[in-house]
Amino acid sequence: MTAPLFVVDPDRLAPGPVLVDGAEGRHAVSVRRLRVGEAVTLTDGAGHGGTGTVTATEGKDRLTVHLDELVDEPPPSPRITVVQALPKGDRGELAVETMTETGVDAIIPWAASRCITQWRGPRGEKSLAKWRNTAREAGKQSRRLRFPEVHDPVTTAQLVPLLAKAAFAGVLHEEGASPLARAELPTEGEIMLVVGPEGGVAPAELDAFAEAGARPYQLGQSVLRTSTAGTAATALLLGRTGRWG
Repeated sequence: MTAPLFVVDPDRLAPGPVLVDGAEGRHAVSVRRLRVGEAVTLTDGAGHGGTGTVTATEGKDRLTVHLDELVDEPPPSPRITVVQALPKGDRGELAVETMTETGVDAIIPWAASRCITQWRGPRGEKSLAKWRNTAREAGKQSRRLRFPEVHDPVTTAQLVPLLAKAAFAGVLHEEGASPLARAELPTEGEIMLVVGPEGGVAPAELDAFAEAGARPYQLGQSVLRTSTAGTAATALLLGRTGRWG
């Protein structure tokens, strides 16, 4: 079994003894009940970390881990970003969780015109915080040293120039003429893929994305939910770009 992973501040990461306290320490000592001699992986969530051994525990929320060496994981290439339309209920957190566990590098919440859910005011801030916390927890569960970025939500007008800058941009669409499995992908830069809402991507949005260079692609014969399409596409892209294997 791989060692459990905990997050610490970047300034604490260095070879030698590292203190883990607060919420992370409480989870390690009181929930996981780690003991002296057990292996633990520490990270700052930004690609830096390492595996060490628990050398001491104190109270209910403090333990010391001795790191033998620090690993710096390089940024992935090509970088995979999924633009996720806002789903209903808790399906957004499900999408973030499974995409993170699969290996996505960034997630951009998108307020599509056909989204039933809208993020406004305190409710929007709370929803964004949930997505970011879900990415952090899923990153820990999947033992990632580099957690995906969850960006501030964007409108269609804000999204268009982001797609235009990508090395590859596409829109998952059931009527896409080309299969994503055969698209010509770059070896570096950013791959951006748009996942629409339950009601689909509006024609005006498809036109705006096409002008930015984002073509519609079909993922497969079946129609996936908005909360699962990004995960399936991420897995496909990771395999095709060589990042898996």
